[in-house]
Amino acid sequence: MTALAPTLQAFFTDWLLRQRQASPATVTAYRDTFRLLLRFVADQACKPPSAIGIEDLDAHTIAAFLDHLEADRHNSARTRNARLAAIRSLFHYAAVRHPEHAAVIARVLAIPQKRFDKATVSYLTHTEVDVLLDAPDIDQWEGRRDRALLAVAVQTGLRVTELCSLDCGDVTLDAGAHLRCEGKGRKQRAVPLTATTVAVLRAWLRELGGLPGEPLFPTRTGRRLTRGALERRITAHAVVAAQRCPSMRDKTITPHVLRHTAAMALLHAGVDIAVIALWLGHEDIRSTQMYLHADLAIKERALALVTPNGAKPGRYRPPDPLLAFLESL
Repeated sequence: MTALAPTLQAFFTDWLLRQRQASPATVTAYRDTFRLLLRFVADQACKPPSAIGIEDLDAHTIAAFLDHLEADRHNSARTRNARLAAIRSLFHYAAVRHPEHAAVIARVLAIPQKRFDKATVSYLTHTEVDVLLDAPDIDQWEGRRDRALLAVAVQTGLRVTELCSLDCGDVTLDAGAHLRCEGKGRKQRAVPLTATTVAVLRAWLRELGGLPGEPLFPTRTGRRLTRGALERRITAHAVVAAQRCPSMRDKTITPHVLRHTAAMALLHAGVDIAVIALWLGHEDIRSTQMYLHADLAIKERALALVTPNGAKPGRYRPPDPLLAFLESL
């Protein structure tokens, strides 16, 4: 067995779990990265994963693996960068334990993240939110659950994992109504609830009758909704809503779009961007600034404050027929 195997094992047991106390989601993501990487290198080098050494994971091999993710597995640039971040973390850990491989490690750490186009934030208008909340069939138990779930998602902006993790005991509906959740990095936060959301949740909790430690949005059998199940429920209701609201037909509505909707509603209400960052659980306020770029109303207000330059409207017209021909090409 090479030096890579015990180093990789210590990276998970000592560094991630004991020292960093990484979340289960982070451990799972890193595990999947190295499973894919070791299988790729094993196929390329024709050797079992346990026989792969640090010297086999040079910059050329890592670059080929990243290209394989995009070309063969059809992963996005974001996923590629996430896999590279996991590999970098391992090599930073290995750098102080294997100085004999310093040159290989340095070249891998020098591999840059891939730049990609960032699409404009997609979110729902007030009218579209109302139509979406009316989409679930409240004559059915699942419909009443989904309506409560959608109301919480649109108003609080919780991530999909945070929604799935909510328990009945996380909700307070008395004075100072709010819900508590644990976000990325095990950061806990409290999000206030509006009177409308409180009314929906109060009716749902009365019907559910769940104990404090039981899921707030369970399945029929009482189990916790999975991430995939929650996404499928939202997609199904979005299809129904799009039939009633034409403007929703060109939008792909996901749990993250509902998170964007909550953020944009706060921004339009004049809430400071730093408060929105706290509301959403952003560690860096730069993650929240994308909503400023997406808000056309802010740009229009800025434009209204600018004094026109007095230039006369008009269109350039070439003085010569030959120049006019060239201009038309």
